[in-house]
Amino acid sequence: MYPKELFNFIASLVESHDQAWDCATGNGQAAVGLAEYFSHVEATDISEEQISNAFSSAKINYSVQPSESTAFENNQFNIVNVAQALHWFDYSKYWNEVARVLKPDGAFVAFSYVWPQVSDEIDQILKTYIRNIIEPYWAPNNKLAEEGYRSLELPFEPIKVPDIKLENRWNLDQFLNYIHTWSGTRRCMDDIGHEFFEEARREFESVWGFPQQEKVVINPLTIIAGVAWS
Repeated sequence: MYPKELFNFIASLVESHDQAWDCATGNGQAAVGLAEYFSHVEATDISEEQISNAFSSAKINYSVQPSESTAFENNQFNIVNVAQALHWFDYSKYWNEVARVLKPDGAFVAFSYVWPQVSDEIDQILKTYIRNIIEPYWAPNNKLAEEGYRSLELPFEPIKVPDIKLENRWNLDQFLNYIHTWSGTRRCMDDIGHEFFEEARREFESVWGFPQQEKVVINPLTIIAGVAWS
């Protein structure tokens, strides 16, 4: 789950905490975090499957809607939030929709993470045996997230954001299962098979130690926030 300090920061951006919109909510992980601070959360996604399997909460209303065109009212939300999905939108439509549904004193927040960090040795194995192999299989949109959205033209003046990291304690199988969820990993396996992943596993095993040993896995967050909409 996302760290509590992230949602402390998001809540600090606005005085009123009536309604939040979590765009492209996926399984609702970020929506659950928002629900601890906002009276009501609307969580949308274009995937019916994701919505049907999302975390339930009395304060969250899930619906299948594209982020670029919703049925929400004008000036409805104090916060518009995007977790791990900003690089997938049609910006020619999305920014207009955000401006329409956001209150005049509301705030926009987006955050994402890319490569995990464990140790110099493990990080190098990840780069050599996984990242370099699957790089051609990432969708072009992922490059935006990888570069921290630096090339994305924003319709607001970004504000200073805190340095926040995701931290998990995982054993080797949990770490490898996480890598296996990457879309680039799965596309690569579909194309060239699983051998590269098994080779990576052997390399990780040689330096991890006891496989059930838990290590701290860190994902630095890229956070974008703005309150002065132009």
